[in-house]
Amino acid sequence: MKILIATGNEGKKKEMLEVFGKLKFVEWLFLKDFPKCNEPAEHGKTFEENALLKARFFGDRFGIPTIGEDSGLILDAYPEKFGVKTRREIMAKTDVEWLRIFLEMLESQKNRKATFYSSMAHYDPQTKENHIVLGKCVGQITEFPQAPLEKGIPVSAVFIPDGHDLVYSAMSKHEKNSVSHRGRAAHAIVEFLKKL
Repeated sequence: MKILIATGNEGKKKEMLEVFGKLKFVEWLFLKDFPKCNEPAEHGKTFEENALLKARFFGDRFGIPTIGEDSGLILDAYPEKFGVKTRREIMAKTDVEWLRIFLEMLESQKNRKATFYSSMAHYDPQTKENHIVLGKCVGQITEFPQAPLEKGIPVSAVFIPDGHDLVYSAMSKHEKNSVSHRGRAAHAIVEFLKKL
C-alpha cells in the first residue's frame, strides 16, 4: 500500500513518520516524490476542512491515497487570532523570527493557556472516500524557549502540555507522540489504516 503524506513541513513530516513508521505494510511517499505543484489555498474554517482540502487536492492530482494535515493553536489570550491561520498570523521569514514575535505578543499576558489541534484526513481518489480525525492537547506557553527549535514547528519549544514538566521539543519521541496533538491524530490514523 502506497500513501502520500501531503506536507512540505519537515517538522510535521518527521513527527508523523515517528508514528506512521510502525505500519510496515505501507510505503510512505512525499511531495518531493512527485512533480512540483502549487499547494491549495487553505480557505477552510476548521482544521478538519483544511486537512481534507489538502488530501483531496493532492490525492486527485497524483491519483494516490493521501493524508492531509492541518494544525494550529488556540490561545485564551487571543481567541480571535491564530487557529487555522496560526502560521500565517505572523509574517516572518524564519522560525526564530516567528517565535520571537509570538512570545513578544504574549509578554503582557498573565493567561498563557493554549490548546494545540491537529486534524488529519485520509482520502482515496479511487473511491472518493475520506476519514478525518482530530487530536488536541491543552497546555501553557512558556516565557522563553526551553529546548532547541525544531524546523517548521517552533512553538514546540515553548509549549508545555498540562500534567507534564517539559515542552514538546524536550520530550522523548515516545512521550511527545503519546500526548501531543499531532501524535494523537497520527495514532488515530494508524488505527484506521490497520482496519483497511
